[in-house]
Amino acid sequence: MIGGAPRAVWFIWPADPHGVSAWSVAQRLIQLKRPPHLVWNPVTGETSQLLPITRAACGLPGDRGRNGRVCVQIRVIGSAHEPFTDTKLDGLDEILTWLDAWDIPRRWPAGPPQAFPQSLVSARSGRIWARGGHFGHSQVPGASEGDPGSIDISRIIGDESPEFSVPRPREDFRVLERVI
Repeated sequence: MIGGAPRAVWFIWPADPHGVSAWSVAQRLIQLKRPPHLVWNPVTGETSQLLPITRAACGLPGDRGRNGRVCVQIRVIGSAHEPFTDTKLDGLDEILTWLDAWDIPRRWPAGPPQAFPQSLVSARSGRIWARGGHFGHSQVPGASEGDPGSIDISRIIGDESPEFSVPRPREDFRVLERVI
């Protein structure tokens, strides 16, 4: 891992969570040589861990999966068209407790992911990415996918997540130096 702020990235594995197990999706991702850290079925609560959290997973472009002290990649069985946060979310508390243990802040700095297919062309800011926290796959710089769709982030990180302002560009500080 390269170091920096810890983060979690939420992906979708397009399948019916009522008929597909986390284990079968995990097996398929291993066959494709694209293992994430976790595969989660929010309807049944079944979770499969494929990699240790300290090892980079394979779902992000370039070195993005190596950014941060940890960069947890979670594949949720569901659809980008129908937000998985509209389901029961069985097992979410255990996943969040695990992420909390690795100091991943419960904030979503890029705001809620856009609905699919608008999310295919959503902004992907490297500056916001550097702050860490939770992100949808569609919000990762360099990614071209549109998942997880318009999920309700308050069902994941809670309603009371603090708002953080975006740091000012360095040019602003240079102007201040000239004035003084």
